[in-house]
Amino acid sequence: QVQLVESGGGLVQAGGSLTLSCAASGSIFKINTMGWYRQAPGKQRELVARIISGGNTNYADSVKGRFTISRDNAKNTLYLQMNSLKPEDTAVYYCNADLKRYYSDAVLTSTWGQGTQVTVSS
Repeated sequence: QVQLVESGGGLVQAGGSLTLSCAASGSIFKINTMGWYRQAPGKQRELVARIISGGNTNYADSVKGRFTISRDNAKNTLYLQMNSLKPEDTAVYYCNADLKRYYSDAVLTSTWGQGTQVTVSS
């Protein structure tokens, strides 16, 4: 069993900052891509940012220059530093990891966390 546990969400005023963390635990051989997604009420889940094991990153246009994704491979932990937050950033933020549980796995397994609420007040 693999678990992703997010933390760091909360209520912040517009212009403020938050840092989200996502810790992966359980039987993990290797994590390939990790990413942050978000879902606002009444909207579809969307990609915020993702990072592959080598360190390459990509971001949604709406967060470029404000958010920074990083990971600590030794700790199987993903981070999202969010600066200059806007009310439209309000959403539940989900962590995702594409991983192999065992060396013998033929394909990657996509695993999701339970989500953490980020609310930005105007």
